[in-house]
Formats: sequence, structure tokens, C-alpha cells
Amino acid sequence: MPVSNPSSPSNPLPTSRRRLLQAGAAGTVLAGAPFAINIVRAQGAPIKIGFPTPLTGAFSAEAQDQVRAAELAVKEFNDAGGFNGRKVELLVRDDKLNPGEAASRTLELIEKDKVDFIVGSLSAATQLSINAVTRERKVIFNSISQSDAINEAKDWSPYTFHEALNPHMTAGAVARYAFPKYGKKVVYLTADYAYGHEMVRGFERAGKALGATTLADIRHPLGAADYSAFLPRIQALKPDILVLCNFGRDLVNSAKQATDFGLKETTRLVAPVLLFTSRVAGGADAFEGVVGGTSYYWGMEDSIPAAKVFNDKFRRAYGGAVPSDYGALGYAGVRSVLQAVVNAKTTDSDKVADALGRLEYNWYKGNQSYRKCDHQSVQSVIIVESKSKGMKDKNDVFSVASIEAANESNLRSCSELGHKA
Repeated sequence: MPVSNPSSPSNPLPTSRRRLLQAGAAGTVLAGAPFAINIVRAQGAPIKIGFPTPLTGAFSAEAQDQVRAAELAVKEFNDAGGFNGRKVELLVRDDKLNPGEAASRTLELIEKDKVDFIVGSLSAATQLSINAVTRERKVIFNSISQSDAINEAKDWSPYTFHEALNPHMTAGAVARYAFPKYGKKVVYLTADYAYGHEMVRGFERAGKALGATTLADIRHPLGAADYSAFLPRIQALKPDILVLCNFGRDLVNSAKQATDFGLKETTRLVAPVLLFTSRVAGGADAFEGVVGGTSYYWGMEDSIPAAKVFNDKFRRAYGGAVPSDYGALGYAGVRSVLQAVVNAKTTDSDKVADALGRLEYNWYKGNQSYRKCDHQSVQSVIIVESKSKGMKDKNDVFSVASIEAANESNLRSCSELGHKA
């Protein structure tokens, strides 16, 4: 389907076209700059981007925000003239948080709808099934969901890109902040699928160097509503830290029930990915004092100019709303692919993949680039703490406790992932 909100205003900041073209030639593009394009008014077939994401299910709130921000990137590109007169269409599909459904929708997008590129996903499992389809058909896939496996040589291809953080990066950053500060006896409450398992692995790997001890890794089904059976056992273990290695509604439900049970009286609650949408849904009391990691928080605009530029565009487009962390990934995932089209001067997959792999950019949070061996976006990790007092407005839900700067050394090595150096 075409972009669903074509009337939303999104006015890139005015900038010298000459400087933009110079920046594009150097492979570096700035957040506030409109797309560096070769404006030719001849009309051509639209550039189609397929966007599978779970519009229904436990992660629907996050998925809807991904779509809104992706639509903003498309509108911004089209308003700037498109590419050689070609406009972009965003074809959104509901993968229902199901790997089989995700593969089917992706195959349909490629073979029936003839998309040029795929961006999307909101689950470690669905992104791997999407990637399996795109890899076989040599279609670029820029994943905007956390996964460690997608970077590994066995699942990777030259057409695979990972715009999101991965669990190793996220859990490592949170562990380096939380374990020295709150204690080293740790219990994990873990959603029993790839995301949860990979987060625990990341915490334990970082924690080993910090002297942390795992008291238990307690696993629950994805989409669990009742955590009461786990809480007495957790309390009896007397951990310094309880790490909630789950996501979306699971994070909301487990945080609420741990709070109601009184665990916060003796134990600090930590989440590897502390979502804006989860905090808003769960409320101040449930998340009071909870610390976690995120790829983005809108409140960074006070210190990071690119965040202010992005937030203002989103506010104008969506009635004053602020973008969430996963929303920002939707914007960046699409915008990066489109900038690579501009830089490559074509939509040919091989040439765009080469341009995307060399892209250096700052869309919303600071400098980013894709690592050569696995196309992982090297970027900062933001550590936030949930607020319950002193909030300026309904969106002022976190304080930024720390920002771990982009650093390739915080990633697993290329050789460990199975890539040649």
C-alpha cells in the first residue's frame, strides 16, 4: 500500500544543495539535511519498500510506531523530489509475530508486489525468517529488531543489514552500568525464545568480567499474563538485581507484578530494553526506579542536535507526539536504504548494498555506520531510568543515566561470528 499519511507535513531544514552533494559523495549525511538527490522530473515506476511488522499481537504498539516513522522517512524523500522523479511507496504487511507468516508476507512482497527492498521486523524469530527469504532472492533486508543470530555468518548474506542494536551490545551496556552500581547477584526472568536467550547470554558475558553471579535463569512463555508462580522463588533467592529479559506486554506485566509483590524492597529491577511504549502503558508506579537500555529516547534532544531535528519532524507530522525507540528505528532503517539509493544512483541491489555498507550517517542519535564484515550498525546505547516524580509532561518518562558511545569493540568480533576478517 502507499504511504498511509500523505498529508502529514515534514519539512526538512533548508541546507545548501552543494554541501549535501559533497556530503553524499563522501558517504556522510547529516540528520537535518534533506536527501541529496539528482532531481529529474521525468516520472518512473515507484521505488517499493516492503515493511513486514507485527501490527497485531503483543508488540503491536511498537509496530505501529515503526510504521509511522517509516512513513515519515518516505514522505520526506518524496517531498524532496524522489529519485530521478521516482517516488517511494511503503508496502506495510502484518507478520502477526509469526515466523511462518513473516516468511509468507515477505515472499508475497517480493514475488507479487515486486518490492525493491525490505525493511522491518520486530522479533528475533521473524527477522530470521524474513532474512532467509530475502537472502535467497538477493533482496536487501534492513532489520530493525534486535537479534544476535542475524549477524552470524550462517544466517547472514551481503544483502543483510542490521540497523537495530543487537542483544550483545544492549545487554553488555546495561550490565556494565548496573552490575557495579546495584550488585552482582543476579536472577533473570526470561522470555523463552531467541530474544530472551540472547539477552541473558549478553549479560552473563559482560558480567563475567565484572564478577557477577547468576543465581537462576527462570524462563516463561512468550505472551505470559501471570508471573505469580515465579515471584516467590525469585524472592527466596535474594538477588541484588532481577533482569527482565522480555519485551512489550511481557515486560509491562512482569514489571507490574514484581512491583505489586514487593520485590523492589530488596531487589533492583533492570531491563535490557526499556521501551518508551512499555513505560507509558505500564505507568509510573510499576516502572519506578527500573533501569534499562534503549536505542533512542526522545529526551536526548536536550543534548543531541540530531534528536531535536528528528523529534520536531515527527511532532509536526503526528500532532505533537514524540517518537519511540522502535519508531526511530523505522525511520532510520528506511532512510538509510533510500540514501544508499541516492549515493549508488540506482536501485540495483548489488550497487545499493555496496553504498549502504559504506554509509556514514547521523539521522537521529549521533554518528552511525555499518561494520564491513556483518553490516551491523555501530551506534550508541542509551541507559535510562524510569521516572515517577518531577515529570514535565506525559512523555517525560525517563531520565538519561548514561550513554555508552558507539564503539566497534563492544560488538562480537567478526571471526567469532564466522566472518573472514
